[in-house]
Amino acid sequence: MTHIHAHNHSDSNPIKHGKAFAIGIGLNIAFVVVELFYGVIANSSALIADAGHNASDVLGLGFAWAAAWMATLKPKGKYTYGLRKTTILVSMLNALLLFGAVAIIAWDAIGKFTNPQPVGGKQVMIVAGIGIAINTFTALLFFKGQKKDLNIRGAFLHMVADAAVSLGVVIAGLLISITGKVWIDPVTSLLIVVVIMLGTWHLFVDSVNLALDAVPEHIDIERVREFLLAQEGVEGIHDLHIWAISTTQVSLTVHLVMPEGANNVFIQKLQKELDHKFGINHTTFQVETKKIDPDCNAKN
Repeated sequence: MTHIHAHNHSDSNPIKHGKAFAIGIGLNIAFVVVELFYGVIANSSALIADAGHNASDVLGLGFAWAAAWMATLKPKGKYTYGLRKTTILVSMLNALLLFGAVAIIAWDAIGKFTNPQPVGGKQVMIVAGIGIAINTFTALLFFKGQKKDLNIRGAFLHMVADAAVSLGVVIAGLLISITGKVWIDPVTSLLIVVVIMLGTWHLFVDSVNLALDAVPEHIDIERVREFLLAQEGVEGIHDLHIWAISTTQVSLTVHLVMPEGANNVFIQKLQKELDHKFGINHTTFQVETKKIDPDCNAKN
């Protein structure tokens, strides 16, 4: 049996959002200080919870920024893929931070039910309104990149969740000012918890799957298999593996059974089509010229 090894490394790099990260982190640090200060003055559970949530976002943005930078480092020593997978690990960490923020918000809200206290509705509305503007602006900085990069999506979801939290706090402040009902404050906090959980769960599941080298969600492995088997000269395939090496790069390895062999033109064309059709940009093929064994399961 003879083997021809061919591989392709795409030139695609993780999306760089250095300026967006710097602006987002700076704005959120300043807002956390202001929100915490006025949350204590207004005695607002929702406002203090929002400040805690924003604090977790500062950490989340910092981690995401660090991971995006680490992903650009070239492979060195035992890290033969470089440090690209840090983007996946950080997206998971961002989801865990959001879950932590949810737990804190829920705990504080439950405490307010058992020990209700007066809340400064107007102060809550003003501060939370500023939060909506800051978080919406920061989220827009990551809007385009979040469609292609799970790490950037983690940062984007942090900001969207914060904007939703701030909107809920504004509504709570308005209702408290109108009705004087202080229980509206913790109820709003619990509703915010539901919103954050719904937005974070999918991010967490995607991150775990990629960390376990599952086939990325946007790729249908059966379609890839059919595409490879349809290539001229390919009688069978086996040992097909598809996994993410970062939040923006997907790798594929496969054995192609081709009795007549394959030339460089065929390999290069196959690499380009896999990149174009499926977004698989790091491919390695092993061509086997021996006839396929009928007892071999080509779907391995």
